[in-house]
Amino acid sequence: MPTAIPDWHLFRAFLTVVREGSLSSAARALGTTQPTMGRQVAALEASLGVKLFTRSLDGLSPTEAGLRLIPSAEAMAAAVEAAQRSASGEVDEEQGTVRVTASDVIGGEVLPSILASFRAVHARISVELALSNRNEDLLRGDADIAVRMVRPTQGALVAKRLGRIDVGLYGHRRYLKGHAMPRRLVDLRQHALIGYDRDQAYVRLLERMGVPTTQDMFAFRSDSELAQHAALRAGFGIGACQLGIARRDKNLVPVLHTEFIYPMEVWLAMHRDLRSSRRIRLLFDHLATRLSAYAKSSCFQQ
Repeated sequence: MPTAIPDWHLFRAFLTVVREGSLSSAARALGTTQPTMGRQVAALEASLGVKLFTRSLDGLSPTEAGLRLIPSAEAMAAAVEAAQRSASGEVDEEQGTVRVTASDVIGGEVLPSILASFRAVHARISVELALSNRNEDLLRGDADIAVRMVRPTQGALVAKRLGRIDVGLYGHRRYLKGHAMPRRLVDLRQHALIGYDRDQAYVRLLERMGVPTTQDMFAFRSDSELAQHAALRAGFGIGACQLGIARRDKNLVPVLHTEFIYPMEVWLAMHRDLRSSRRIRLLFDHLATRLSAYAKSSCFQQ
């Protein structure tokens, strides 16, 4: 039974070893030495009274006790990072750090230019951008502002609907030059399709729309939407893309838009307690304005 709460640095050492897989890699990540990392992990094990790692051929693997500890350690890390961001600037000043989370495609394709225009006006505010296709927990402090493609349901959040973004199928002119343009959804089975690897949501969507689909139909498979877009632009085959992104590239040709359009809502959210922070409110309002305009450019019109 532990007699005192272990120091945060011990939990940080544990979490870094979990992420890096070895004491040496964790030491490099934290800018310290391997013996120091070993002592910190041993101190945490002694304090908690459990063994957290076992040695394997691949390095250090968490024990069952270690696996149970990971969510709590991650929550502590998020809380520490949120506290650091909060302390980086006064509540009513235009300085400090704001952390934004968004999906890979929104964060990689849409937000950079929006954040650049914000930076041009508010040069003393730094922005951290976390790309993730899972909904980060704003209540836990994982981020200050979230761009989400589903409506937030947590009551403590301030959420604003920004509009609708449509996703359609496209092919690069180079690919379509050597392949007949599909006229019906079933014609897609004769083409090289760009799709997901382990995430089967896209496959289920096609099946609901009447297109019998198997994983073998996808000639290029990746769960990264950014990788899918890169393959689409390279002329690999036909793939999905947000209309607002595709319309920037004259070489991307719409495919079967009267047959296949997938609408998504776009929402902006933050914790209600952050409304008094000027820097966070400034970025929230800027994102709301610019993303609303982007959503209008991403709607399908026949």
